[in-house]
Amino acid sequence: MAIKKSELYSSLWKSCDELRGGMDASQYKDYVLVLLFVKYVSDKYAGQPDALLDVPDGGSFSDMVALKGDKEIGDKLNKIISKLAEANDLKGVIDVADFNDPDKLGRGKDMVDRLSNLVSIFDNPALDFSSNRAEGDDILGDAYEYLMRHFATESGKSKGQFYTPAEVSRIMAKVIGIDSATSSDQTIYDPTCGSGSLLIKAHDEAKGSAGVDLTIYGQEMDNATSALAKMNMILHDCPTAEIWRDNSLSSPHFVQPNGYLKTFDFVVANPPFSTKAWSNGFDPANDLYHRFDYGTPPEKNGDYAFLLHILTSLKSTGKGAVILPHGVLFRGGAEGVIRKRIVQQGYIKGIIGLPANLFYGTGIPACVIVLDKGHAAARKGIFMIDASKGYVKDGNKNRLRAQDIHKIVDAFNKQTEIPKFSRLVPVSEIADNDFNLNIPRYIDSSEPEDLQDIAAHLLGGIPNHDIDDLAGYWEVLPNVRSALFGATNRAAYSELKVPASEIKATIFGHAEFESFIETVHSHFDEWKEGNHSLLSGIKVGDHPKALIETISESLLDTFKAVPLLDAYDVYQHLMTYWAETMQDDVYMLVHDGWTALADGKPNTDLMPTSLIVGPYFNEEAKAIEQLEAERDAISRQMEELDEEHGGEDGLLADAKTEKSKLTKVTVKARLAEIKKDSDAADEQKLLNKYLELIELEAAASRKVKDALRALDAKVAAQYSKLTEDDTKTLVVDDKWLATLAADVQTELDCVSQALTDRIKELADRYATPLPKLTDEVDALAARVDEHLKKMGFACN
Repeated sequence: MAIKKSELYSSLWKSCDELRGGMDASQYKDYVLVLLFVKYVSDKYAGQPDALLDVPDGGSFSDMVALKGDKEIGDKLNKIISKLAEANDLKGVIDVADFNDPDKLGRGKDMVDRLSNLVSIFDNPALDFSSNRAEGDDILGDAYEYLMRHFATESGKSKGQFYTPAEVSRIMAKVIGIDSATSSDQTIYDPTCGSGSLLIKAHDEAKGSAGVDLTIYGQEMDNATSALAKMNMILHDCPTAEIWRDNSLSSPHFVQPNGYLKTFDFVVANPPFSTKAWSNGFDPANDLYHRFDYGTPPEKNGDYAFLLHILTSLKSTGKGAVILPHGVLFRGGAEGVIRKRIVQQGYIKGIIGLPANLFYGTGIPACVIVLDKGHAAARKGIFMIDASKGYVKDGNKNRLRAQDIHKIVDAFNKQTEIPKFSRLVPVSEIADNDFNLNIPRYIDSSEPEDLQDIAAHLLGGIPNHDIDDLAGYWEVLPNVRSALFGATNRAAYSELKVPASEIKATIFGHAEFESFIETVHSHFDEWKEGNHSLLSGIKVGDHPKALIETISESLLDTFKAVPLLDAYDVYQHLMTYWAETMQDDVYMLVHDGWTALADGKPNTDLMPTSLIVGPYFNEEAKAIEQLEAERDAISRQMEELDEEHGGEDGLLADAKTEKSKLTKVTVKARLAEIKKDSDAADEQKLLNKYLELIELEAAASRKVKDALRALDAKVAAQYSKLTEDDTKTLVVDDKWLATLAADVQTELDCVSQALTDRIKELADRYATPLPKLTDEVDALAARVDEHLKKMGFACN
């Protein structure tokens, strides 16, 4: 049986994290990822004579497994890694971490146990990388990304910069036009590549969308991180990538024979923000590579140094994307001069403002600047997106959701102008603003102020302009407006025709809303019909990621035609369900097929027992509900007696335990104690009644348990009777599609609730005009005065 992907990755992280001890996550990752690397190359290349990498005798993961429990495991692991490194020219890459360091890994038995357990984590049949990616199932890539995200999260503010969040990497890969790549001779470069995550995402995007295996170049100044990038390239089937360790600003490695910088077709980068020591090691005023011809960046801020390095590294037709802090968009001085020149040259295609707190090295908001030299001369505007509000909280960080990524990419690539989100800003308008590129100058994403209408507060009525602001609803439900609102004797104001308590019922019961609901359901049915065969046709060896790509795009396209609903919200429901449940189901199906049994036992991961009960044992379930209701009715009688007579002086008080509980034992004991007390007749009667209820409740509980046990047995037996078609119906229709249908209904409910809430808010706001309030206050004051006079007091 295939292990759940989510369980595999989370257990991998949990196991690794438990063995970390006091070591910083930024250091510990070097140990874990080296083991992951050795496991990968051993699975993929060991025993293959003409393999890309040589796995020598004594240099494989199986040699590591043989060391579990060995007193010299640390030293011997170093030797195994060294052999593998020497055989593949990876010295200084995979042998950076010392597996025999007692300060980090413990001494004596502690080290032996920790390293033995660490090796055991990867000695897992579910982590078989021998056919990784062969079936579109990138176990290694997914496991790596999961670990890297968690290492970055745990590494703290100053040490998590080696990793660019995958969601941001995905956006950058999709907006630089990499799907237009035509040849593997084309190149992609990252001058501050960190662990290489940006390069790999862009490379994979080109391979997936255009079938092109781009040539990769990267430079990284940190020794451990550059080694990590080299490992990462091999782990992601990019072994020919050229990664160089050095400072890209002071010592750029990729240089042409004529002394100029090598230029590339695509560049992506996430350089360190606002670094102060950017000019160490060279003289920017006399730069050998002419990177600063548009101006020298400020001495203590390197943001524009990296931007100019990237522009110089792009071919005349090159495209790129760089993550920088928002300050680059509006800071003045030398940066303002450089920014003006770059805008005038037409090199900036677009700017995407991201939410704050996305990145692991900093909490400040950042932006993606998209560069395009190829169409610079004809550029008349810069496409701006304010995506600062689209995210979800994830621990102490923010994270872009699938819908946020899709909306950004769709808007950017189609140059779609969306109110409060995106627009093409003419260069002439930017020039009028002194080349300030601060996004809020051009896109007002703030919510409009909810203004109070003084006349309505004085004279009553709901302002028509507030009702008009709900125009999006009235376009779809024009007669709902007239059902809710009527005219007043003042032209600009209306009044509510129904009580506030009936607003929702009026909306829901209206024929136009019913028609809207039917429209939504018909679109969902259309999508369901178009994708049902894909879902029920899943077979062993299929590609789960291709499946979710197909059905999610189809869902998004289907609901773009539905008014009032946000198609991206509907899309997110599917993507969330995929991440939480459906992908585990599909990975099981492509591994094991449509089987109701797993290893001879009911496959409750794929089909929970609740899924079987409904269609096959509905009568039994109803009978159990009735038994539970009878038991609960007895329990309520006991609670009522306790509440009425169980207080400190109540008749049941003396029968309670020290924890104020009434039990069969304590009640019987109290009855025996007062058996001969003629004055305790009422107490005896009540105790006997409570005792009877205890026994009735126990009998009722036994009936429930017996019925549940019998049902469980029937359900368990039913699994073995299920045919493949039965399984498909249960999983596809009763589980997946039923869940998504409920999610669509949730969106419908949100529409009606939002409209109801706003109308109630307006109705409550202007329900009582000021003169009426004044009259009520005067009347209440008069009553108070009258009472005071009766009491002998007078108010002057």
